[in-house]
Amino acid sequence: MKKNITKLLILLGLACIAFPSYAEEVKSLRGTRDLDAGSEPPEIKRLIADDRPIPRDFVQQPPLIPHKIDGYHIDKNYNKCLSCHSWTNYKQAKATKVPPTHFQDRDGNELANLSPGRYFCTLCHVSQLDTSPLVGNEFEPVKALR
Repeated sequence: MKKNITKLLILLGLACIAFPSYAEEVKSLRGTRDLDAGSEPPEIKRLIADDRPIPRDFVQQPPLIPHKIDGYHIDKNYNKCLSCHSWTNYKQAKATKVPPTHFQDRDGNELANLSPGRYFCTLCHVSQLDTSPLVGNEFEPVKALR
């Protein structure tokens, strides 16, 4: 076993000597910026308009959030999302109400309150930017959603 590991290490060392240019060609999407340089994320500039639902790309895709959620507080005692999206407040806020599926447990039993498994909205729902993608993408939505 030790002989095989030694042979492998020798081969890897020879490969690094023989092909040094490959290591130099690897580049990060962030460029030459170090990971610890500037810990603040870039400010979100443009969000998709909040007046219409964002189209979905697959059947069970959770709806996307069309507005900023920076600073939204969600913990076991309070959920900022429900101040607009609860069944009590959605009409006044002109927001989408939490669907009935979020009031069922994993066995399909109806609950009086939001299911604990659905309480932390940002586990499934994410904000979207109206911007060009960082990398190319040839994904096509399912035919049923076109």
